[in-house]
Amino acid sequence: MKVQLQGQALRLRLDEAELASLLVGRDIASLTRLLPGNAFDMQVRLSEEMEPALMGAHGQFRFHLPRSLLEPYVARLPCRDGLRFELPVGGDDVLVLEFEVDVRDSVRSRGPRKH
Repeated sequence: MKVQLQGQALRLRLDEAELASLLVGRDIASLTRLLPGNAFDMQVRLSEEMEPALMGAHGQFRFHLPRSLLEPYVARLPCRDGLRFELPVGGDDVLVLEFEVDVRDSVRSRGPRKH
């Protein structure tokens, strides 16, 4: 999983193998050790809830992605657009979270999109 963080925007991009793992119930993770005793740990897991959620503290974060939102997205792969969520993080602040499957990897795996 590739993680891109800029300001109040977080982008998570999976390849097709990671997507397949996610779809069968495995968590997908990215761990970056920053300093001794400090790390940034991001995980994505499917949930049966209707709304996405981001939980965590102290450098460990879990994004719960509703299966009901992922399945229609997977059905239209490969595509350049992903899923976009605005998650409240306190006060008036929101985190814009973008979830996508790497389009180049998707084309290699699935072939070009059929219209």
